[in-house]
Amino acid sequence: GRHVLRAAEGGLGVELELEPGKAPVRHGRDGYSQKGADAGNASHYYSMTRMPTRGTLTIEGRTVAVEGLSWMDHEFGTSFLESGQRGWDWFSIQFDDGTELMIFQLRREGGSLDPRSSGTWIGASGEASSIAAETFSLVPGEMWRSEVSGAEYPTRWTMEVPERRLAVAVRAAYEAQELVTDRSTGVTYWEGAVVVEGTRDGNRVAGRGYLEMTGYSGQAMGRLLQ
Repeated sequence: GRHVLRAAEGGLGVELELEPGKAPVRHGRDGYSQKGADAGNASHYYSMTRMPTRGTLTIEGRTVAVEGLSWMDHEFGTSFLESGQRGWDWFSIQFDDGTELMIFQLRREGGSLDPRSSGTWIGASGEASSIAAETFSLVPGEMWRSEVSGAEYPTRWTMEVPERRLAVAVRAAYEAQELVTDRSTGVTYWEGAVVVEGTRDGNRVAGRGYLEMTGYSGQAMGRLLQ
């Protein structure tokens, strides 16, 4: 279950060893995550949510030792979205009390939310529970405008999962984390680190995570992923 990551180019490099940590978590129904009305519009999806990590980063030729906790996602399938689905907002969060959360919403053309939006709560001992679309809310806040693509992305969010008594604020660690890949994938989107603070069960909670936002620039993701 150990992962080894190595890459280097132009004075930048990474060499990391990731231990399994918690057992893999299957999302959706036994790892089958429905994304659209048709049965084939889905993915097989699992994560390793808290992997102890050690290694080095090389920046401008200078190597520094690093350690932390990684999150590994693996999602695959033949088709994912429907033509009317504009994009998604996807969050993965490691809380400081040993729990984790994966949650996403699918946005449709016109701004409505798709009922196939969902999530998974992972307890400190590794037990996983599904979260249905009607039992959580993700509300966008402050916007950031990219000078490269012209797209505007919400870089602050309010997240609530009442069944877990969770209410947190999510903000970008820094705003300029847009990926412009028009010449390769044809997709431009925002993907990067976030900081999380709020309450759960009436107690203060904090964490770190990752946020991916697609469909804010260019054509709808549903047309690309059919």
